[in-house]
Amino acid sequence: MTASAGRPRIGERRRPGATTRDEILDAAAELFTVGGFTATSTRAVADAVGVRQASLYNHFDSKDAILAALLSGTVEPPLHFARTVCERTTDPVTRVHALAWFDARHLSSGRWNLGALYLLPELRANRFDAFRARRRELRELYTDLATDAVRVIGRLPADDAVAPTMPFRLVESVIAARWDDDPAVGNGAVAVADAAVRALGAADLPPDLRRSSAALVGDLATADARTVPGDGTQGAQEHGQERAG
Repeated sequence: MTASAGRPRIGERRRPGATTRDEILDAAAELFTVGGFTATSTRAVADAVGVRQASLYNHFDSKDAILAALLSGTVEPPLHFARTVCERTTDPVTRVHALAWFDARHLSSGRWNLGALYLLPELRANRFDAFRARRRELRELYTDLATDAVRVIGRLPADDAVAPTMPFRLVESVIAARWDDDPAVGNGAVAVADAAVRALGAADLPPDLRRSSAALVGDLATADARTVPGDGTQGAQEHGQERAG
């Protein structure tokens, strides 16, 4: 059957997602990470979804807007988790461990490794200022929580300027592991969280740390992180897209 002029869908549904917008984000994530952002046109994204290019523009006004939505969707869940976990526990070590666990799992569980787009020159343009500001906010939250954990652990100088930056960097190492097709990446989130705490001076992990973190990650990931306030990028969040560096 030939589609009528006003029908947006050309054929059968081809992508995962509850809405056409979700499908567009999934298709763009694949094409941007596999074929490159510059080389991918909005027509190619529309074709991958099975909609007309004009229909795509009902959801996004440009290719940059699609990329911005994907990137925003990758950083909002860990930002929300970081704030919420601080309300759920006062222990700085548990906060760092749980955040690193959640974030590393978030980075490693998406269908497409959007972290591979971290070095895109386009991301340095002013039009992506909002994403860079949100990522910077996340990095600073990590550093603040890690600084508190260093003081509690007490094995490093309280004014150590390097150690508190390590948890964020260790979590983002998942991006490179996915790029290298490391088979351990799928089950390595808790190991990354352990390493993040050890980088802050903990030679031995507190006895119940993993259990406490697991409870927070499981609870908040299902209850809170899916209700992230944001800019309409819920589709990317719910499909577990990765944060771009």
